[in-house]
Amino acid sequence: MKTVFAYVKPYKWFAFIAIALMLFELCVELIQPLIMAKIIDEGVVVKDVITIYQWAAILVGLTIITFIAGIINSYFSAHVAQSFAFDLRSALFSKIQSFTMATYIKYPSSALITRLTNDVGNVQQVVFMLLRIMLRAPLAIIGSFIMAFYVNAKLASILLIATPVLAIFLVVMVTKGIKLFSKVQKSLDGVNRKLQENLQAIRLVKAYMRGEYETNRFAEVAGKLKFDSVKAMRTMEYIMPVLLFMMNVSMLGVIWFGASYVGAGDMKLGEAVAVINYTMRITMIFSMFVFIIILFARAKSSAERMEEVLLVEGGTEQIGEPQAALQGAITFHNVSFRYSEQTAYVVKDVSFTLQEGEKLAILGATGSGKSTLLQLLLRFYTPTTGEIYIGEQNIADVDVATLRSSIGYVPQQSVLFSGSIEDNIRWGKEDALAEEAERAASQAQIHTSIESFEEGYATIVGQKGVNLSGGQKQRLSIARALMRKAPILVLDDSTSALDVKTESALWQALEEEHATMLVVTQKIQTARGADKIALLHEGEFVAFGTHEALSESSELYQQIAASQQEVTL
Repeated sequence: MKTVFAYVKPYKWFAFIAIALMLFELCVELIQPLIMAKIIDEGVVVKDVITIYQWAAILVGLTIITFIAGIINSYFSAHVAQSFAFDLRSALFSKIQSFTMATYIKYPSSALITRLTNDVGNVQQVVFMLLRIMLRAPLAIIGSFIMAFYVNAKLASILLIATPVLAIFLVVMVTKGIKLFSKVQKSLDGVNRKLQENLQAIRLVKAYMRGEYETNRFAEVAGKLKFDSVKAMRTMEYIMPVLLFMMNVSMLGVIWFGASYVGAGDMKLGEAVAVINYTMRITMIFSMFVFIIILFARAKSSAERMEEVLLVEGGTEQIGEPQAALQGAITFHNVSFRYSEQTAYVVKDVSFTLQEGEKLAILGATGSGKSTLLQLLLRFYTPTTGEIYIGEQNIADVDVATLRSSIGYVPQQSVLFSGSIEDNIRWGKEDALAEEAERAASQAQIHTSIESFEEGYATIVGQKGVNLSGGQKQRLSIARALMRKAPILVLDDSTSALDVKTESALWQALEEEHATMLVVTQKIQTARGADKIALLHEGEFVAFGTHEALSESSELYQQIAASQQEVTL
């Protein structure tokens, strides 16, 4: 928890002010029973009206000042909590952004979303309540005990019977609560994961009329969250009856013996009232511990989950300032890769050289390692064995920012962000001018389509581009990559939704870039325009050469070409 709560440090002075005001409130609260005792013993009993008015005025004055102090305390507490939550959420997001892909895939996206939302909220609430109530509660109990003993130690000693038992009971319940609420948070991850998955596939769900089926599946994970939440809350609810029983027994004891002492003349009536008042305060504060324990248990569980992300070491990318773009031949030298020692190799002993300005088309069946090959070039993953060079430089020795600023990347699945079409194109280069965005769109063969929209480049892209066709999304993704003017262009099967005429015009326009291109494709028509073609099978290069050479030497390439010709016919 230290790592998480360290984000409070920049606001320590605001926290100190809030704590000072809280302590002032507490002091007044502890003094009030003494003033009531004075009013009773020195005013009511002896019928001194002036004394009653004097102490009553002091009591009202302190109450007003305490009210003002409480408002100011709330302001500073809220400022600290909100600022802390902002910094913590930003740190978590920044940390996630620095993850290597190997680290990122260890965490379901739904679990990361829960950490950035629900978990941060749980801890934020505790920070606020800590400065407002939580820290005050134990201090109020300790202070009430001290003041009760100060008034009359003999009567106050009755309170010591129940206190040690309650303290042990609360420690046990806190420990148990932390474990239970940790399960609740994990169940919440499951609900978020199911919700995210379903919303992303809403078109498929509707097309297959599987709404009821998905509703039942969601009910299962939501039911688990309900079960874990009920179990946790039910366990916490045991605290209240036990606390109240023990403290009410103590209260009865104080009232019984207090009446006896007053009757025997061993104690003033005001003193008895003051001790009873302190006992009532202790009882009320103990009843608040149910709420406090639930908050603390949730926050500790959430803090541990966030620390797991914040303290990740060795799985992050160290990114500096991008330098001059890398240029030259791309060389894979005996490159092999697998995701872990327990899994099979996805890429096996791949070696090839692509000269600067050349275009390489990569073909292969699904799962043959095509996309992984491109991700190794982007250094999303590090080769298990072998090296990759751009020019004379091993990319393992190049800063990630420099490497990736040298590459324009178009992923297999087109990804668009919230905002306008122009925002999405310029996302590839933040300082780009509108004219540059239009030129990139023209090269990507999407400019005419954009102009046909009522608001043109200002058209707002729906969630994940829902208001655009598959081909339009692909071309926008290509335009975004072209904005970078990078010397290397990587397209991962990103023209699959384009018709022959549009794709042909696209490749013709891309010739103007004079970029080194690696293109994953399933189309022989696309591959034949490349300088070199690589045919992947189960992670290995089974053929490498020009279209003409492979048409003569590779039986597998011939089969692919023949099958596509049949489909065309």
